[in-house]
Amino acid sequence: MAFRGALIVTALVGSAAGLGYLIAADNPPWQAVSLPPGPAPMVATASSSAPATPQAATPEKQPPPDDPVVYLLAQVADQYQQTTRYPPYSTPLTKAQAEAYRGNVYHPVKLPLAGGGQFSVTLEKFRFTRGEDILVMASLSGPEVVARTMDVILEATSDRTQVAATTLERQDDGFYQGSLDSDVTPGEYRLVVEASVDSQPLRHVSTLTVEPDLGKFEGIGDPRVSNNDLVIPVAFDAREFGFYSLSAQLYADGQPVAQLTGEQALDGTGDEIELRAHGSVLAPSAGADTLTIKGLQIRRLPARPGDRTDHAYGPEDGFSFTPPDLDALEDVPARDPESEQRAALLRQMTAGF
Repeated sequence: MAFRGALIVTALVGSAAGLGYLIAADNPPWQAVSLPPGPAPMVATASSSAPATPQAATPEKQPPPDDPVVYLLAQVADQYQQTTRYPPYSTPLTKAQAEAYRGNVYHPVKLPLAGGGQFSVTLEKFRFTRGEDILVMASLSGPEVVARTMDVILEATSDRTQVAATTLERQDDGFYQGSLDSDVTPGEYRLVVEASVDSQPLRHVSTLTVEPDLGKFEGIGDPRVSNNDLVIPVAFDAREFGFYSLSAQLYADGQPVAQLTGEQALDGTGDEIELRAHGSVLAPSAGADTLTIKGLQIRRLPARPGDRTDHAYGPEDGFSFTPPDLDALEDVPARDPESEQRAALLRQMTAGF
């Protein structure tokens, strides 16, 4: 990890120096230079992108020095110090990020039709636990003549083998509805809905996954304060041994506070994974009456290369609890010796120019 950190610092410094050279070569002194703004926060998507950590407040900016390389190196040092303010297991969470972190959400796929119509299919979620019913709803709008039923098949993505099939019946509200059995081998599947439109077949294809039954969330233990962290033990009764990763969002009196992560090997000797909320994110909410962890998502990590990662989700309402006394928490940066050394190295390099 130290070697990796050195590479990161080297890359950042090299980028800053190269950009500074271009600025110095093509422009007069700094007043005429249009310097790049700081990085914009990333917007997470529901599929894969992770929300960016909000930046901490920065001191009042001073005019840049005449040497653009020095200025850019100072910017790199400031930005690196801000990103390392929070430990990786406890990062700030905004309302928009909390919404984006909702992992098991199916986004309807809408197929446009001639004449302004559309063919859409809706599922209640994207990942199903093996054995659950897969409720399928479809709608078709436009001037076309549509049959009273639609055919649905579930097929394996790998080889297009059909594993389940059913028929959607037209309801009084105009929607088509039916359900499939998900008692199939865990993996990724294609959901194919076929309608007859003006006596011609029309196919709508989307994807879903079937997950094994990993176990059950059983609540939380007794939270406690330790080393500027609020430690929250989450009880999970795992059906199989393995190494598990847990993530959840922490709310204080209904307001999002932090994204929490933790990892633990569950081998039958214990059934708790600890989440920790650092004082840098939780101290400002120390007076909250009720804390809640929501959006719980647990993953069983692959035991061998090539194995799939399995997913499971906690109750939608999460778990609420009355926190212990949080007055001992401090809103101070997390201490990471390696990160501090890298920041100090960047500062020294800035001073050396």
